[in-house]
Amino acid sequence: MVEIGIVGKPSVGKSTFFSAATLIDVPIDPRPFTTIEPNTGIGFVRVEDIGYELGVQSQPRNGFILGKYRFVGIKLIDVAGLVPGAHQGRGLGNKFLNDLNQAEGLIHIIDLSGSTDQEGRYIGPGSRDPEEDIMFLEHELDMWYKDILDRNMDRIQRDIKAGKEPSEAIYSVFSSLRVTMQDAEEAMKKYDLKSEELPRFLRIRSKKIVIAGNKKDIGKAIENYDRLKNKYDIIPISAEAELALKKASKLGLIKYVYGEDNFDIIRELNDIQRQALDRLKKLLPTGVQNVIEHLVYDVLGYIAVFPAGSKLVDKEGRVLPDCFLMKKGSKLEDFAREIHSDLAKHLLYGIDIRTKRRLGKDYQLNHRDGIEIIAAR
Repeated sequence: MVEIGIVGKPSVGKSTFFSAATLIDVPIDPRPFTTIEPNTGIGFVRVEDIGYELGVQSQPRNGFILGKYRFVGIKLIDVAGLVPGAHQGRGLGNKFLNDLNQAEGLIHIIDLSGSTDQEGRYIGPGSRDPEEDIMFLEHELDMWYKDILDRNMDRIQRDIKAGKEPSEAIYSVFSSLRVTMQDAEEAMKKYDLKSEELPRFLRIRSKKIVIAGNKKDIGKAIENYDRLKNKYDIIPISAEAELALKKASKLGLIKYVYGEDNFDIIRELNDIQRQALDRLKKLLPTGVQNVIEHLVYDVLGYIAVFPAGSKLVDKEGRVLPDCFLMKKGSKLEDFAREIHSDLAKHLLYGIDIRTKRRLGKDYQLNHRDGIEIIAAR
């Protein structure tokens, strides 16, 4: 499952974002370090479900259908707030960083309104430039990688003297942080072991970041966004609005397809409820769903692919029960392996469920493919 870390300094709305994305109740408090242990849960990305094209109602084994979309699960990790000097152990720094080892991408929550200082204390809208928070977090991540490199330099040099390629030695140290052999090889082509740029290169390749500019409705938040949008990969959001809308939907007050720019009122409301929903409507789309999907689909390069047998049902009678997130460039054989290792061993070919075209083992998958796998018995 794709793993995404939710990061940022204290009191910028990380836990609110996590709750809005997962509907898991976690402590939400303006005081710094409300989150001590990492919260883990399932968030979702949307993909237009192929069931509608095929004239059936899908019954997901995992995830759910809402409107025309299937919501496919990813793992979200909300970690403790990061403060300057975290890589040296300030705040909950070392713990925070270790919790991120397996995250493939990061959503950096910032206070776009500039209402909190570098430690997460409230100082009022417009009191801080949110770009400072972007820069400090990237610096802390870079220094985290540098510290790992420095601590393991003797081991790396011993491995090289023993006959390992420098890239192999680097990979053996950083593979637990999702650095690939290809990343290590490219790093060694560009830099030597003493280069100050080496840790940053490895960090950028293994921890892709999208910035979520939270509190987009406060103060000069949108002005800040306009100033920063050409320099950083940033999307303005309101995590609080998304959480409120999902709670209203759960209570049956509205019909809200997560990520859409509208909702329908489906129950009689009192004046207070109607006024609250009128305010929330002005914040649509809230941006929460957009941030997650931009990171997963556009930045990390995943596509959604459906296993679709000729009868469209599994042994338990569920219609189109599964949908897998695969890396762009994946082949049919990779897809079969994702479903089951034995299926890949006995793979013969695939069939495009829409066109009935026969697909070879080296067929490159496309987003929203529906494929029947044909394997030898």
